[in-house]
Amino acid sequence: MHSINRRRFLQYAGFAAGSAALTSLPAFAAEAFPTKAMSLVVPYPAGGASDTSARIFGESIGKSVRQQVVVENYGGGTGLIGANKVLAAPADGYTFFHGSINEVFLAPLLNPAARYKPQDFMLAAPISDANIVLMVRNGIPADTLDKFIDYAKQNKGKPLTYATVGIDSIYHLMGDALGARLGLTFLHVPYKGAAPALQGLAGGEVDFAILPYQSSFDAMQQQGRLKLLTSFSKTLPASIKHIALISQSRTVPDFEYMISGGYFVRQGTPADRVAVLRKAIGEALRKPELRAKLEAEGRTVVHPIDSQQQANQYFDQYQARVTQLIRSVGRKTNAA
Repeated sequence: MHSINRRRFLQYAGFAAGSAALTSLPAFAAEAFPTKAMSLVVPYPAGGASDTSARIFGESIGKSVRQQVVVENYGGGTGLIGANKVLAAPADGYTFFHGSINEVFLAPLLNPAARYKPQDFMLAAPISDANIVLMVRNGIPADTLDKFIDYAKQNKGKPLTYATVGIDSIYHLMGDALGARLGLTFLHVPYKGAAPALQGLAGGEVDFAILPYQSSFDAMQQQGRLKLLTSFSKTLPASIKHIALISQSRTVPDFEYMISGGYFVRQGTPADRVAVLRKAIGEALRKPELRAKLEAEGRTVVHPIDSQQQANQYFDQYQARVTQLIRSVGRKTNAA
């Protein structure tokens, strides 16, 4: 009897010790993930290239994690509003960011209003490179990039205006860099996202636009609302090979740019939760139908990754490319 009581005491003591150890762990580590809906923050209004891509991914990620993924749009500030929304949320993995080098790197490096730094984010996984294009309003008498450049040079007395998703975006820097390269002045007109910038171009508010490609551009060209002159890529997905490559220009054949993007979380998010998200992203990227949808929207889709180390390497590459771009246009960063 004594031995039985002693054994029960030891079992209870072991259980109590185990319980104490569990209660000392962070609350996040003690529960399954996810157990509720997740928020996918898009830093631009609905209808743009980022929004389209996010909704394609959100559906697949939701199926993988067996929870609803709610896409939330926060346009304005060249992505600052959306970025701040993610950083203001708990670092618990339930809020993640459809981000690119615009919001995660360029905004905090160039915009004094940004109160965060790139390292406040952690890349869960890269997803794609977006192909950037130049379009002109329908009244511009040019159907190629070189003819457009000739037109701009002939009208130096009245600088042409161009639309982008916002101040200090990669598209803004590209416009400045292209003007400097050609000895021309272009006047930048920032919008709160790709969708309003596109409408501004189609409505004749600006002369041209530099934006990430999406399939609606071709439809609007067929309707006579704009002209799609060139991509800034040297290669394109098969579905958009009808668009001219920058290498076909006799004037600026090496003016090559793309914009990389992925899914980011707030720094400090538990590694096991980031791994769950990364796995779901990888499952999405392996689906032929999802890759086809993204390519139709002008995306060059990356291969899935399976470790944080790989994600960190991509993050460092993005930062190096952004730093080089900033230097190429003679800008100083906030850190300088």
